[in-house]
Amino acid sequence: MIHQYKNNGYDIVMDVNSGSVHVVDDLVYDMIELLSEKVPEMDKPEKLSEEAKTYIREKLKGNYEEGDIQEGLSDIQELIDREELFTKDVYSEYITDFKKRKTVVKALCLHIAHDCNLACRYCFAEEGEYHGRRALMSFEVGKKALDFLIANSGSRRNLEVDFFGGEPLMNWEVVKQLVAYGRSKEEEYNKKFRFTLTTNGVLLNDEIMEFCNREMSNVVLSLDGRKEVNDFMRPFRNGKGSYDLIVPKFQAFAESRKGKDYYVRGTFTRENMDFSQDVLHFADLGFKSMSIEPVVSLPDEPFAIREEDLPKIMDEYDKLAVEYIKRKKEGRGFTFFHFMIDLNQGPCVAKRLSGCGSGTEYLAVTPWGDFYPCHQFVGDEKFLLGNVDTGVTNVEITDEFKLCNVYAKEKCRNCFARFYCSGGCAANSYKFHGSITDAYDIGCEMQKKRIECAIMIKAALADEN
Repeated sequence: MIHQYKNNGYDIVMDVNSGSVHVVDDLVYDMIELLSEKVPEMDKPEKLSEEAKTYIREKLKGNYEEGDIQEGLSDIQELIDREELFTKDVYSEYITDFKKRKTVVKALCLHIAHDCNLACRYCFAEEGEYHGRRALMSFEVGKKALDFLIANSGSRRNLEVDFFGGEPLMNWEVVKQLVAYGRSKEEEYNKKFRFTLTTNGVLLNDEIMEFCNREMSNVVLSLDGRKEVNDFMRPFRNGKGSYDLIVPKFQAFAESRKGKDYYVRGTFTRENMDFSQDVLHFADLGFKSMSIEPVVSLPDEPFAIREEDLPKIMDEYDKLAVEYIKRKKEGRGFTFFHFMIDLNQGPCVAKRLSGCGSGTEYLAVTPWGDFYPCHQFVGDEKFLLGNVDTGVTNVEITDEFKLCNVYAKEKCRNCFARFYCSGGCAANSYKFHGSITDAYDIGCEMQKKRIECAIMIKAALADEN
C-alpha cells in the first residue's frame, strides 16, 4: 500500500507495509502515483514490466525528459528490490490468533480521587464523579490494586501506575503511601514501578513537587493554553479562572524536573480552533514538552468539533508544523506530542496492530476498587470487568478487547495510518458508534493529518542536517 502527499514543499511517499518513507522529486512522485493507481500488477511486483514502463513513458511524455524518466524507473526498481516500495502486507495473517495470545497486566490507572476542585466545561468525568459519586480511594483499595498488578504481570519487570482523577492531589497522603508500598515490593518480586501523575496544579506546593521529582517518572500538567482560553474552559467552581494560580506553579515544576519527563497537556474545542497559538504560548512560557488534544464530544454538545471544522483544524496543524521546524532550527525548539514519530525503532508489531492495550494489559481502577478497560469507560456497567477482591471476572469483555486491532476495523484495514495510530481509541469508537471496533471519524482525519505533519517534519530536519 502506498500513501503519497505534498506538504511544505516536500513530496513524500510512504510504503505502508514496510514502514519506509521516501522524500522524492516531482518526477518520481508522479511515476509512483501512476503505478499505484493505474497498474494492477503493482500490488506486489518483483520487476517493473515493459508494459508498466511503456505506460509511464506515455503518461509523462512531454512533461519530463526521456533520460530522467529512465533514471526514475531505475530508482523505483531499486526500491522495489530493497522491499521498500510496493511491499506485501505480511501482518494481516498475524492477527488470526490474537484472542489466544497470552497477555499480562502491565499498567493501572488508579482513580485516586473521584473529586475535583475545578469545573472544566468539557469534562467527560463530570467534575471527577464519573457518572457516580464523589469518593477518594483508600490506601487499602490501592494496595490491593498494586498487589493485583504484581500478581498478574507475569515475568514483566517494568510496571506502570498512573495516579489519576478527578484531581489526585486531593488525596495526596494516599498517593504517597501507595508509592511507598510499591517501592517496598520491588525487590521482593523483581519488579520496577514507573509512577506517573496527572494534575491540574491547584494544590501543588514545594513538598509535592520535591516528592514527584524523586518518585514520579512523568507528570502531566493540565493547562488549556492562553489565559483567556484556559480561564473560560477550566474555571473554579465559583467561575473564577485558574490560569494565574497554576501557571507559575507549572513553570516552577517544569524547571525543577531537571530533565525528567513531564508535559503540559491541553484540550482544544470549537472555542479555540486557532489552537496552534496555544501550543506556541506553552513554548513561550518556557515549557519544552507539550500536547493539546481535540475535545471528544458528541456533535450536539456545545464545544464539540464538527466535520465542517476540519479544514480550519488541518490548516492549524500545518501552521504549527512550519513554526515547529523554524524554532527547532533556531535552537529554541520544543516537543509536541503528536509530532513525535519514530521511523527507525517504533513499537513492536503487536502494539502497532492493537494499540494501547486497554481492557487487557491496561486497566482503570475506581476508588472502590472496580476494574474498567480504561478511564473513559468508568461508570458504564457494561464494561465492569471485576474488582480488586475478585480479579477480572468479565472475560467476555477482555476477549472482545483482545480482538480490537486494525484488521478487525473496516475503516482501519486499508488506511495508511493504521500502523501509526493502531486503530485509534476504543472508547471514542464506542462513544460515537456503540462498538469498540469502529472508529471516530473526525478523530481519524485529525490523526492522519498529524502523522503527515510529523513525517514532513522529519524530512525537513533531516534535510537541514
